[in-house]
Formats: sequence, structure tokens, C-alpha cells
Amino acid sequence: MKRTLYLKLLLTYIFYGIIAFIVIYTFTQFATKEYMEKNQAKDLYREATMIASDYSKDFFSSSLELDEFQKHMEIVGDYLDCEVWIMDTQGNLFLDSSDSSISTAALDKSYKNISAFDIADFGNDYYRIGYFYDNFAEETLTVFSPITIAYQNRGYVLIHKSISSITATEDGFVNISFLSVFIVFVMAFLILLVFTYVVYIPLRKITKVASEYAKGNFTTKIKVSSNDEIGYLANTLNYMATELNTLEEDQRKFVSNVSHDFRSPLTSIKGYVEAILDGTIPVEMQDKYLNIILFETERLNKLTKSLIDLNQFGHHGIHLDITDFDINNMIRTTTLTFEGTCTQKHITFDLVLTGNSLLVSADMSKIQQVLYNLIDNATKFSHSDSTIKIETHVKNEKVFVSVKDYGIGIPDDSIKKIWERFYKTDLSRGKDKKGTGLGLAIVKEIIQAHKEHINVISTEGVGTEFIFSLPLSKLEQND
Repeated sequence: MKRTLYLKLLLTYIFYGIIAFIVIYTFTQFATKEYMEKNQAKDLYREATMIASDYSKDFFSSSLELDEFQKHMEIVGDYLDCEVWIMDTQGNLFLDSSDSSISTAALDKSYKNISAFDIADFGNDYYRIGYFYDNFAEETLTVFSPITIAYQNRGYVLIHKSISSITATEDGFVNISFLSVFIVFVMAFLILLVFTYVVYIPLRKITKVASEYAKGNFTTKIKVSSNDEIGYLANTLNYMATELNTLEEDQRKFVSNVSHDFRSPLTSIKGYVEAILDGTIPVEMQDKYLNIILFETERLNKLTKSLIDLNQFGHHGIHLDITDFDINNMIRTTTLTFEGTCTQKHITFDLVLTGNSLLVSADMSKIQQVLYNLIDNATKFSHSDSTIKIETHVKNEKVFVSVKDYGIGIPDDSIKKIWERFYKTDLSRGKDKKGTGLGLAIVKEIIQAHKEHINVISTEGVGTEFIFSLPLSKLEQND
């Protein structure tokens, strides 16, 4: 099985980590460096402006001695970790906070001159980065502020700070960023591990078992017990497998039962016809066996019709011709068709019907089929000299119809199986020679098609009662 999902997640995780480190190493580092340089230049420019407006004016107006000025600038240079220069407009250096010999030489008019100095090189900016006319061995950030006295430019305050010292601070920030991303990366890995155990592994189990289902093996169960959507999916698939397995067994049983129920009468018909043709059965006895052939033919016809009905009822959206009809009158009419059978077995009908007429809304022909099948079963399994009680009553806008016999009853272990196709209890096999085992299955399909219910109450050796519901006609409700 291909591990495409997990591989995609893993590759996405690795790709995310690589991209994050690349972004920090390039964009973040560059942006931090640029930000630190501008921010440092801004701070130094503010200091340079203060020096130009305070100390430098005093120096150029001769109110501040050079050696005292030197001491002040040394303090400022140490505080800012930089070099402070005082220079006139011709590039003569009066003071260097890091070199007191410069100011000493300046007293003797022996200036250190930066001959290439040109304030225009700064352009519109107040700072520049470089080696400042080769006066520094490493890249240096230089800011300047003009010294103005009586609206005249007398010189400049220049502050130099090495880029390496700025970079050290920048590296600290970048390292913090790397550490933060690493922590996030580790957390993401932990989340990936949790996802693996909580989502991916259960999905793998579900996929593996689903492939078994696709092969027709419905016995394998998905062992996922989480109380979430994945657990719900696993339970749903397990339930589906159980139902499909049951359906498959029912189909095998159905085919076996159909084969058996068709094979037996066909074998009898074939055997008797061959015996008649080859003269094994004498002419004077042929009528007897032709009647047997006719009986088996009718049973096959009845079985075929029942299968067609079940096939029709098994489809969703079965067409029902809903009309209002008198269920009491239908019960009376249907019982009359069993007069011959009931006379032979001395069975009587006890009709306990609500009102002279009782209207229901249903498919008349199909409900007549339900009544016929239930009464037919009742007459088959009732003892001689007994009664079949048929009752109707109304409750909550529903009509309940009961067909109750006092016959052999149904064993407890067979109650749930009587609705299955071709099922016959051991007690009924000797009494139901003509039965197909499809009657109750048809009854249930018809009642369910009406979106109603049918129930059975039975005690072995005492009798059986079937109760089904139908919607009361609106005409009856209005009355």
C-alpha cells in the first residue's frame, strides 16, 4: 500500500523547515541588518546633533578648552562604543575621542588632515557605510552633524561605529529567530507525531480493512476505538461490513432456498411425466398423477408470482395507489374466501370490528393481499374446532388490525426469522405443504411501503397474533 498521505505530510514538514531557515538566513538577516544600521545611525545622529549644538559651539567660541572637550568626548565615545571626531570644513581633525594625541597636535596647529573629505559624498543622507577614506581597517558606520555658529558652518561632528559591533547585536537577534523557528519546528514535529497516532494510523487501519471489504472479506473488523469522526467512520464501516456479510449470507440462503423450492416440484413433474410417457404409470392411474403435476405446477406459479412481488416491493419508491376504503368490509369479504377450508376444519371467525365501516388510506389491493396472507397462515396453523379472531380498533389517528389464531404458535427462537424469505419453522413444515415461505416477507414489505409497522405475538402451543397499523382516513377523522 502506498504511503502517499504520510509521505506528503512528511515532505511538507521538511519543506516548511527548509524554507523557514532559508527565509531567516536571507530575508530576516538582511532585514535585521538594514534595520539595525538605520536604527543605530539614527541614534548616533541624535548624539552627534547634541554634541554639535552644545559642546562644539562652546569649543569654537573659545569657551571650552580643547583638552576638556577631549575628556568629554572620550566619555561619550566609551558610552556609545564609538569614535567621536571634530573636524573643520577643510578636513582638519581637531579631536578624536579614541586618540588624545590628535587634540594635542591640534594645539600646535599640526592638524591631521583628511584631504579627500568632502561632505557632498554623504549626499542627502546623514550617514554612510564604508572605510571613511581608508581611515579604518573595517567597515564603519559614519554619521555627521554640521556645527553652525552665527549661521555659519564651522565644522562637523562625526561619529564612527564599526559595523562588526552592530553585526554582533544583529547576530544575536538572528540567533533568537533561528532558535524560535527551531522550537516551532520541534513543536510541529510533535504535532506531526500526534497526527500520526491519532489520524494517520487509524486511517491506515481503515484503508487496509476497506481493501479487504473490496475483496469480499467482510469478517475483518476495524480496531479503532476513538470517540471522534474517525472512530465514527470505523464503527460505521464495521456496521456496514456486518450488514453486507449478513446480506451475503442471506443471498446464499435465498439462492439455496429458491433452488430447493423450484427443484422439488420440477423433479416431481419430470418424474411423473416420464413415467406416464414410458408407460410405468397405467392409464387408469394417470388422472391421479396428472392432478399431482397440476398441484406442483400451481405451487411453482405461486412461488414465481411471490418472487415477482418481492422484487417489486424491494425497490425504493414502490408505487402505491392510495385510496380511502372500508377496512371492515375488506375483512368480511376476505374471510368469505376461506369458507371452504374453515368448514373442513370446523374453524369459525370472530370479527370484532370498530363500527359498521372504518375508512383507511392505503393501497386497497396490497392490503387485501396482506389480509389474505395473514388469514391463510391462521387457517393453516389453527387446530380443528378453533376460532380465528380478527379485530380492528382506532388509536391516535391509526387503525390497528389484529389477526389472532389459537394454533401451534411460533417457537421463541423463530420469532425474528419468520420475516425472512423462504423461512419456515420446523413446526410449520408438516402443515404447510403449499407454502413458499414468502408470504410473511411480502406482508412486511407491503406494510413498510406504507411506512407503517407490523408486529407478532406468539406462544408455542397457544397461538399467534399479528397486528399491523394503517393510517386512518381524513374523512373518518373529520367525522
